[in-house]
Amino acid sequence: MAEPNRPLSPHILIYKEEITMVMSIVHRITGVGLYTGTAFLVWWLAAAAIGDGAFAVAQGFFGHWFGKLILIGYTWALFHHMLGGLRHFVWDLGKGYGPERYTMAWATIGGSIILTGIVWLFLI
Repeated sequence: MAEPNRPLSPHILIYKEEITMVMSIVHRITGVGLYTGTAFLVWWLAAAAIGDGAFAVAQGFFGHWFGKLILIGYTWALFHHMLGGLRHFVWDLGKGYGPERYTMAWATIGGSIILTGIVWLFLI
């Protein structure tokens, strides 16, 4: 029996990569990162509640360069996810579907980097 000549279902390989598509993927990744980062935050808070020894271990971890890198990444993910959520809210209002969607995507990237930099400027 011959295979019917039907069109293929759309999949990721046939779409032209655009910044808005990448932003959608990064929004999901930052959501997972926030989930993981919140587990670190719970560890730090629990260590503070347990006692001085446990808190010293947590503080030692977050005071190390790798711990600071995790905190900076968590801060960036927080701002990026927040700004991406605001972008989606604008879309929910029926606005931002024209060429300005690219500007909004780049503003989300730049805004998250700038806000993270401002926060960490005051923390260092």
